Amino acid sequence: MTASKPPRSPASHTPRDTHYANLRRTHRDQKATASKPSPGGPPQPPERVHLYGLHTVRAAMSNPARTIERMLVTKNALMRLDVDDPASLPFPVEVVHPSVIDRALGGDATHQGVMIEAKPLPVRRLSDLKNRPLIVVLDQVTDPHNVGAIMRSAVAFEAGAVITTMRHSPQESGVLAKSASGALEHMPYIQITNLADALKELADLGFVTIGLDSEADAPLEDVFQGDRIALVFGAEGKGLRQKTRDTATALARLDMPGPIKSLNVSNATAIALYAARRHLGS
Repeated sequence: MTASKPPRSPASHTPRDTHYANLRRTHRDQKATASKPSPGGPPQPPERVHLYGLHTVRAAMSNPARTIERMLVTKNALMRLDVDDPASLPFPVEVVHPSVIDRALGGDATHQGVMIEAKPLPVRRLSDLKNRPLIVVLDQVTDPHNVGAIMRSAVAFEAGAVITTMRHSPQESGVLAKSASGALEHMPYIQITNLADALKELADLGFVTIGLDSEADAPLEDVFQGDRIALVFGAEGKGLRQKTRDTATALARLDMPGPIKSLNVSNATAIALYAARRHLGS
């Protein structure tokens, strides 16, 4: 008669338990980094990012610049991604129960049954944007949900990039990518050290840099000029910093006839992008 195996101690862990605990810890660290400003010097970019959600993962899989290292996916999500044979993908795929992804990401992530572990996108430089007629610049907008929504609008209006500061702005992360709903894969997300220096460099590249300010004297449509425009938006509440105001080519306001004179930064960005596109003739 074979003796039965003793039950596993609650304190013991299999290699898979340890692996998913590491995934969960990494995602938690990314989420904290994405939503909080750095108290010290410029944060270091993450070595890996966990991206989740059908739109986000589908866009990442279609992006030749994105290096995917592995995927956790449910059977249902695999079908919704139109993948007939997981072995045909150029990275390892593990078909799992949704609870496995829940444990890896935490209960608040709406993953829709799929998560990938990937390398961050390649770093892009401002000089790469000289042939892009329209870009968005963010002055310490910290909320990754707002930045993600701004990226969606930027892609919709064919902006060439979203530029943010390295400090007090979200890094590439699952939270940012999910909020952008795939837009992160369609345009450069460039983080720079000094915004004033970046605005000067953009001016040297031929961009008119327009800071959006509800107290500005001129309406936005009156300050458009030239064939390259960089729209600059400040954080909600404090708006543009004084150095940014001093460096921008012009300051402008969005005219609103109603009793509310300010908008969420992502809504203001969408309206300003629409107006800029009309000026540029497309």
